[in-house]
Amino acid sequence: MLDTLEQVNAAIQEEGPAVFDCLSSLGRRAVFPPDIPFQAEQAKDKAFNATIGQITDGAGKGLVLPSLASALSGLDAQQRNRALLYSPVAGLPDLRSAWRDRQRRVADETKPSALPIAVAGLTHGLSLLADLFAQEGTPVAVPSPFWGNYRQTFALRRGAGIATAPAYVEGRFNPQAIVQALAGQEEGKPALAILNMPSNPGGYSASSAERQELLESLRQEAERRPLVVICDDAYAGLVYDPEIPSHSLFWDLIGLHERLVPVKVDGGTKEFDFFGGRIGFVTFACSPDSNLAQALESKSKCLLRATLGSPVAVSQMLLLRALESPTVEDEIAAVRTILAARCRKLSQSLQGVPRDLLNPLPFNSGCFALLELPQALGISAAQVREHLLERQDTGVISIAPNFLRIAFCSVQEAALPELVARLEAGVRELALKSGQSA
Repeated sequence: MLDTLEQVNAAIQEEGPAVFDCLSSLGRRAVFPPDIPFQAEQAKDKAFNATIGQITDGAGKGLVLPSLASALSGLDAQQRNRALLYSPVAGLPDLRSAWRDRQRRVADETKPSALPIAVAGLTHGLSLLADLFAQEGTPVAVPSPFWGNYRQTFALRRGAGIATAPAYVEGRFNPQAIVQALAGQEEGKPALAILNMPSNPGGYSASSAERQELLESLRQEAERRPLVVICDDAYAGLVYDPEIPSHSLFWDLIGLHERLVPVKVDGGTKEFDFFGGRIGFVTFACSPDSNLAQALESKSKCLLRATLGSPVAVSQMLLLRALESPTVEDEIAAVRTILAARCRKLSQSLQGVPRDLLNPLPFNSGCFALLELPQALGISAAQVREHLLERQDTGVISIAPNFLRIAFCSVQEAALPELVARLEAGVRELALKSGQSA
């Protein structure tokens, strides 16, 4: 049992020296404190347990309001009780175990992974990792364009420096983006990298050859510095081309280099279409029974306790029920089939759009497609977005300076040709207005 900060840090230094090198000052100070949750866990099987401040019948069951109980009528009495009481800080043990089993369906048995830690959605998981590994001046490499919340999570909250390089070069995926983003950073200084695949906003997953080039570039970067690689697997499994690898890069990164530290962030949000549930997981690349796993869990629980308290038990119970269902994987496959059809329809609809008007970047997975406005048009993505709202009754996301993101996940397949037609018309109108002959 690792109880003290000294024991926790010593375990990390011994079993994961690269992890310790990459910890932020906050991460090095964090240890799960011996306060209420810790003491309540020790007393959970005692005849009299007067430790935790939740209202029960005195025998471990909640005094459930009938109005709440009826809303959870699909759960049995024991499940309802667990749903309406505090969750352990790291999440319900059986849910964590079930999620790990699901993660490891595609993993080589020699690749170690700790018991996932439950968090309040993937953003919270990223925020937890920012607290652990990022601080003032820490470089965080992200291919650009990227999901804007990375900036808030790592730069705004922790003072880290966002380092970027193009995610696409000449209309093709750029496997060297992380290395290029870190090229100007001091050698030997710890850094973070974020891999989001399938990606937001790009909707792209790398081919086998591109993956190998990416992995080799990260291995070489780890020769120059300790490197935490965060696999943001928000859209895990949403791959529609059978020739494209669909498993997480997390598994390929484990053991790639002694100074490379892979971490996986995933959850029920997209994989189970459970957007309101806000249940995500953080998984470290170490054996679940190792001192390293215990030490990293202690630090994570400290930060969870300090910000969230504990993850929502109701959402965890609902996700656990889904994981236990014998039909859930078929249900997920049915949703994936719908999204695959939308992805193909959007690709077909964009084929007729002139490339001097809109340039679709490659997309083959996830929920999005990214379109690039040629600079020669003299119009910005923000202008196009506002024009589409005002004149075409259409909403898309603009990403400065010249990218537009289409969320085909939220548009019916039959409506996608009309969406593209309105997008083309809106860009053409603005281009003509600006004096260009698109």
